[in-house]
This record gives sequence, C-alpha cells and structure tokens, in this order.
Amino acid sequence: MMPDIENQNQDTPAENTRSQQRSDDSRYADYFQDIPKPRPEEVILEWNAPSRPFKKHNRQYHTTVLTIAILLSLILFFAGQVLTIAVVIAIVFLGYVMSTIPPHVITNKITSYGIRSEDNLYYWDELGRFWFDDKNGEKVLHVEVGRFPHRLALLLGQTTEEELSEIISEVLLQQKPTLTSTEKFAEWLKKKVPLDLDS
Repeated sequence: MMPDIENQNQDTPAENTRSQQRSDDSRYADYFQDIPKPRPEEVILEWNAPSRPFKKHNRQYHTTVLTIAILLSLILFFAGQVLTIAVVIAIVFLGYVMSTIPPHVITNKITSYGIRSEDNLYYWDELGRFWFDDKNGEKVLHVEVGRFPHRLALLLGQTTEEELSEIISEVLLQQKPTLTSTEKFAEWLKKKVPLDLDS
C-alpha cells in the first residue's frame, strides 16, 4: 500500500496558524522598523512617606501669627486694599490647618516613565533639575516640573538621599537653583521675625 504523500505534506491547523502569523509579523514589521516600540512601565524604587513636612506648633505661635495678620489687615484696610485682606486671611487659615492636621502617608515611585506621587505621574521629559533640602528636620527631594505645580517636593521617608540621587542622576541634573526674590524675602523675614518660639 502506497503512503498518503498528500496527507504527509499537509500541515496541521495549528502549524498553519503559526506559519501564517510569522508571515504576517515579518510583513508588517517592515512598516514599523524605524518606530520605537513602547516599553511597559517598570518600578525602580518605591517608598512611603508623609505628603508634606509637618511640625506641630504651640498656642503662642498661632497667637503671634494671628496678631501679625490682624495688624497687617488693619494697615491694608486703611490703605483701601480690601481684596488683599482676604488673601491674608486665606493664607493664615491655610497655615493654621496645615500646622494642626497631620499629613497622610502617600506612596512615591521612581519608574522607567518618570516619578509617580500617588496617582500623579510626572514624565522624565517634563522634569528639570533636582536637589535635596531640609525642612522641619526632614529631608525633602525637590524636582522642577514643566507644568503645575512647577516644583515637586517629596519627603524621603525611609529611603536615603544617596539612593535617590544615584537613580535620578541617570536622567536629571542635580543642581539647586538660586533663590528667587520672593524666597530671599521669605528667608530674610524668617530670620528677622522668628515665629518658631516653641522650638
């Protein structure tokens, strides 16, 4: 009995599918060979830390701030700057809330896409310089951002400055910018009128 040559030369349906897929891949790959293929996001470093620096102040601190705000508001009132008084009141209220309500803990991540802080992702191509600073005895990572809020401030938590610097330096420049006029005035005012009498 002669072997069924026709049946031997026929591939199974699965083999036909794989062969067709390889053919399709090579056919379409020619169209996209110069286009980089997107890569999935990979987490390089992850840490938990409070969302902002926090220092609890005593009653004397709040009394001093309130007294200064009242005096400033009186001056602005006689100068006819009613809208500016509303701004002063809003700033004092915000400062009171932030100094009495402890911040919640958030998750920060350094990934192959950029820096993630909670649900916000800041891509590498929109980030500028980075540097480290101390605030209320805590280390803070600052990163320039090309969109609002224009500066990202993350507490280090349990991670270290050396570890973060080693990773971020692969993409961004570590350089602390010079202080703006507003920041210089704030530093001068902080030295001349110290409010942290409880420290």
